[in-house]
Amino acid sequence: MTMNAHSRTQPFVTQLFDLTLIQLANWRWSWRGMLITSLVAPLFGIAGLSVFARDTDPGTLGYILTGNMVMSLLFGTFDKVAAHFAYMRIVGRLAFFATLPIYRAVLILATVLAFLVLALPAALITLLSGMLILNISLHPSPWLIVTIPLIGVTMCGLGALIGIIVRTPEEVGNLSALITFLLVGFGPVILPLDRWPSIIRTLSYLSPATYAASALRQTILGMPDRIPLGIDLIVLTALWGGSLWIVGRRMDWRQT
Repeated sequence: MTMNAHSRTQPFVTQLFDLTLIQLANWRWSWRGMLITSLVAPLFGIAGLSVFARDTDPGTLGYILTGNMVMSLLFGTFDKVAAHFAYMRIVGRLAFFATLPIYRAVLILATVLAFLVLALPAALITLLSGMLILNISLHPSPWLIVTIPLIGVTMCGLGALIGIIVRTPEEVGNLSALITFLLVGFGPVILPLDRWPSIIRTLSYLSPATYAASALRQTILGMPDRIPLGIDLIVLTALWGGSLWIVGRRMDWRQT
């Protein structure tokens, strides 16, 4: 990874802080709309499913709650980061950042952190609203403070990967929306494991949303799961690191 010689005047952390603020400032007028779009589908999903699942076992309600939290994080991170990276690539904003004395990795991390900050309020509102709607008790684990941000940055990293690879913002929008619904609807994310055929149970191990939902169930509700929490966190961390590494390798700062 190359670096402009003048960038030695600014430490990595200083660059990260400044660029995160710059990315957040891009959304200072539209963050309310982002919050609403990240809440609509999860809250309607919780409310709708609660009508049919209220008399079922608490485990099913737990799946509904945590699965819709995953949906909220996906809508707040994955699709928006994908669209943002595609936009920066197409309009030449990456070329502009390339003229500044900054590390390339800082731009990637700052974008991820900015969208994580924007997505966390919707996830927390989904959690609290779902708890009230479903009348479900929480049993939070100390690992929760690690799990939710880790899920957020993992989804951001995967979104950045889509935004760098796909050719146009229009294609990014369609593909990211399709992937979001596939991740949520594929396997034991919103619906319990025993509701799925065996082939889906096996293939669900390929979905990042499976590990995200499993980690949330264990850290928010204290529910046992077929995947240990440590494995969930390792897989999510690997996906985050791997996606950001690929983005850094493929990102052409001077592409217009």
